[in-house]
Amino acid sequence: PRRFASGAMDLAYVCEWEKKPKSNHCPSIPLVCAWSCRNLIAFTTDLKNEEEKDLTHMVHIIDTEHPWDVYSVNSGHAEVITCLEWDQSGSRLLSADADGHIKCWSMTDHLANSWENTVGSMVEGDPVVALSWLHNGVKLALHVEKSGASNFGEKFSRVKFSPSLTLFGGKPMEGWIAVTISGLVTVSLLKPNGQVLTSTESLCRLRCRVALADVAFTGGGNIVVATSDGSSTSPVQFYKVCVSVVNEKCKIDTEILPSLFMRCTTDPARKDKYPAITHLKFLARDMSEQVLLCASNQNSSIVECWSLRKEGLPVNNIFQQISPVVGDKQPMILKWRILSATNDLDRVSAVALPKLPISLTNTDLKVANDTKFFPGLGLALAFHDGSVHIVHRLSLQMMAVFYGSSSQRPVDEQTIKRQRTAGPLVHFKAMQLSWTSLALAGIDSHGKLSMLRISPSMGHVLDMNMSLRHLLFLLEYCMVTGYDWWDILLHVQPNMVQNLVEKLHEEYMRQNAALQQVLSTRIVAMKASLCKLSSSTIARVCDYHAKLFLIAISCTLKSLLRPHFLNTPDKSPGDRLTEICSKITDIDIDKVMINLKTEEFVLEMTTLQSLQQLIQWVGDFVLYLLASLPNQGSPVRPGHSFLRDGASLGMFRELMVVIRIWGLLKPSCLPVYTATSDTQDSMSLLFRLLTKLWLCCREENHITEPDDTLIDECCLLPSQLLIPNIDWLPINDGIISKLQNKQLVRLQFGKAPGLVGHTVSSQFDAFVRAPGQPKIDHLRRLHLGAYPTEECKSCTRCGCVTMLKSPNKVTAVKQWEQRWIKNCLCGGLWRRMPLSYS
Repeated sequence: PRRFASGAMDLAYVCEWEKKPKSNHCPSIPLVCAWSCRNLIAFTTDLKNEEEKDLTHMVHIIDTEHPWDVYSVNSGHAEVITCLEWDQSGSRLLSADADGHIKCWSMTDHLANSWENTVGSMVEGDPVVALSWLHNGVKLALHVEKSGASNFGEKFSRVKFSPSLTLFGGKPMEGWIAVTISGLVTVSLLKPNGQVLTSTESLCRLRCRVALADVAFTGGGNIVVATSDGSSTSPVQFYKVCVSVVNEKCKIDTEILPSLFMRCTTDPARKDKYPAITHLKFLARDMSEQVLLCASNQNSSIVECWSLRKEGLPVNNIFQQISPVVGDKQPMILKWRILSATNDLDRVSAVALPKLPISLTNTDLKVANDTKFFPGLGLALAFHDGSVHIVHRLSLQMMAVFYGSSSQRPVDEQTIKRQRTAGPLVHFKAMQLSWTSLALAGIDSHGKLSMLRISPSMGHVLDMNMSLRHLLFLLEYCMVTGYDWWDILLHVQPNMVQNLVEKLHEEYMRQNAALQQVLSTRIVAMKASLCKLSSSTIARVCDYHAKLFLIAISCTLKSLLRPHFLNTPDKSPGDRLTEICSKITDIDIDKVMINLKTEEFVLEMTTLQSLQQLIQWVGDFVLYLLASLPNQGSPVRPGHSFLRDGASLGMFRELMVVIRIWGLLKPSCLPVYTATSDTQDSMSLLFRLLTKLWLCCREENHITEPDDTLIDECCLLPSQLLIPNIDWLPINDGIISKLQNKQLVRLQFGKAPGLVGHTVSSQFDAFVRAPGQPKIDHLRRLHLGAYPTEECKSCTRCGCVTMLKSPNKVTAVKQWEQRWIKNCLCGGLWRRMPLSYS
């Protein structure tokens, strides 16, 4: 056998249930799990209660960054849960059971650790064997050969693909499709008003038992269903399903497609060796022309990969003479052909397919092979001895192997025989690959969750430049799709961070202005999450989060400005403000102010007052930055990168002008400074220094050093004004920074781990408030006190904390809160915090 590189797969962490005497999580028989593009994992276990002898079917949802913070919900399913499916946006989950009930779960108040079941459908008493959301018509292809191209549109091209069903105007209709054991197909459509239209139809006239099924979609908007009755001597059947809406009712049409017999049953040597088909999967939801089959007996399995091809039908000579038209053009038929098959394997217990939509043209495959870029090309097979193999999705050739705790590396026949009799081994009953295929989650027969890293090069040793290119390509993919990139961070070593951030910025700057604007906040959040992984860049995390906050405040405050006349010129007041501030480089705030139409800035007094906390942050931050200019030699202090960032300083300058005008209307909304002299005009002093600093770096190409007089004036600031404490975000308590030394981390569900051995955080404690100190709402800039009484939520990615309920009813504040009601400013999901947090 071929030798495999050792570093291809390793365990990052495992998380297990606490052993309780009375009730325990016994794994349900057909265990299922699902992994969403937001890096949430849902899985099932059965809670067995010793006294009552009954089972509760639980659904557990975790965020991969805080696996111990599990949200467990009693699903209310009366029978075993057979399917779990996330939707394309990763924010809703479907669960289906062996009684024909399907439930749709969504987040309560956009919290990743609080879920509720809102709608559902059912086919009474008919177990569901396959389930899928309808396709929304969005399909990308990653072109590995174009990974060096400058344009994101070339690397990740949009594939023409029709949604399964469209509403008026071509908007995709949401809904789900399921196949039941008695051969029924059921479709439920979610109407925009929340109503559910359900329709059920049999797959074909002769209904027969369906033990296994899977659903895929075609580019033309049709649905393909594959079914098997579980016996390898019966054919695997395929059906085309079309869904339409006629007179407000859902209508289903089905049609039979070509079927196939597994090759192992037609091979005389293996004829009766593998009696049962145990796995039947399309290679991807949007690849209906490729299917993976696995047939097994008690202790071994064989896997085959088939593809649907168009083939010419040879025509007999007699017909050719009668009809000359036929002679020119051969009639075409669809036919299943076997692509590849494995040899006899150990018994397969679970299969995980790649979700990365990698392009499979010959040139792409060749480039992928030459550069050793394998994400999306491998699928994972788990075996009953506890091992996991990754095999190529086309050739089924082995690419990497992981030996579980119980599976010993093969030694000789005797030991293997002894092992077999020792009793059932621990193995994965369900597995899922992450959306970039860089991580694999498995749930074993004890309900324990294991997170495995999978190297992008499958363990081949590459030079640094190439490794960075692989990770960069996948980071860009996440940036374009909006998916969460946690699984890529698993592979970033501290010495890569600086390079990755620079290269990511370079690639971003090569895109057109419109795309740059769309991705402007996402790239900042990405840089922040990378900088968290190295002790030399840790201070920049604060800067990036402050920058996200600044962009959001700037957009919100500018959007409050209203044109005086309704027949406005082409520019909005916000745009005109930006233009005038960059044109007039005067250091006197009042001279800049004169050029603006003050009537556009008139707001109600209550509105201005309600914005005071945000205005105070702008004022404090400007003062903090200017005061830290003299000791700018130390990049380990937060705020350092702003001193060379012309765009951000320009934003601060615009906001200072707006605040100055608002201060004329209502002085109490101005930022409060503690000054040593009563007569000093603090705002104009800060504006003057800020403008001088901004002039040094407003043009990216030639940034000049600030002159000595400016530095001297900034040195005097602490003697004129009290320099405020800036509340930086806490370095968050996630798992990612603890996984870098490749040591296995053991966790327990429901128990937060102690923060040990994290070198980075110790340098940082200087900037973060200690436990007993007052807490702050990072987004509303309100003080919550040392022991908050309000319920709060925190971001799963950046750790930023804010109150769940809004204390304010003013529209302007509502407008500000709408910016981060669904996700944090960094794009992370919210999770509810326990009240006792302190």
